[in-house]
Amino acid sequence: MSETRTKKFLLAVPEARVLEWIARRLPARVMPDHLTALGVLAALGIAAAYVLSNGDSGWLWAASALLVVHWLGDSLDGTLARVRQTERPRYGYYLDHLVDAFATAAIGIGLGLSPYMLLAVGLTIVIAYLILSINTYLETQAFGVFTLGYGRLGPTEARLMLIAVNTALALGASTFGFLDVLGIALAAVMIAALVGRAARNLKRLSELEPA
Repeated sequence: MSETRTKKFLLAVPEARVLEWIARRLPARVMPDHLTALGVLAALGIAAAYVLSNGDSGWLWAASALLVVHWLGDSLDGTLARVRQTERPRYGYYLDHLVDAFATAAIGIGLGLSPYMLLAVGLTIVIAYLILSINTYLETQAFGVFTLGYGRLGPTEARLMLIAVNTALALGASTFGFLDVLGIALAAVMIAALVGRAARNLKRLSELEPA
């Protein structure tokens, strides 16, 4: 893919520096695909930890630890390929977004099967996220620019917020309905962001291709 990538997240700059620092120190036997596989396994582990939290809230600590592992696997694979100049743009684009969709579904369903969120809410978040992702891919085709995320919050910021929520829940914070309300609000914000961006995209496209 020859698209231009843009990142405007709150932590984008320091995160990129940290990832590059780690990538330059990884042993040669560690390959980008290994990190991608690590991210997939971590996503499955996060989902399992949420399900297991039905019996013991201590599993929330495991979910938080695995969110860090997922960040490493999900974010470091592309950085490692760039640092080593071994990028495979089309392969990486396809695999990265396929894995992202799977990981999002796994984590959302895991949350929905935990005692802290209704499954319907978890699935609503997953569906909203996937719709936003589809819009991003359409933008890439239409404009040649791949914009990572909507607004100033991206995957890393979302993981940090989820870790904070996990911590509060594990420490015994009041949980009844909290994540359901938060999840519904998040889905509403995501859909609103989609509507706003789709309207801007259609306006721009109509100017580029007038009737």
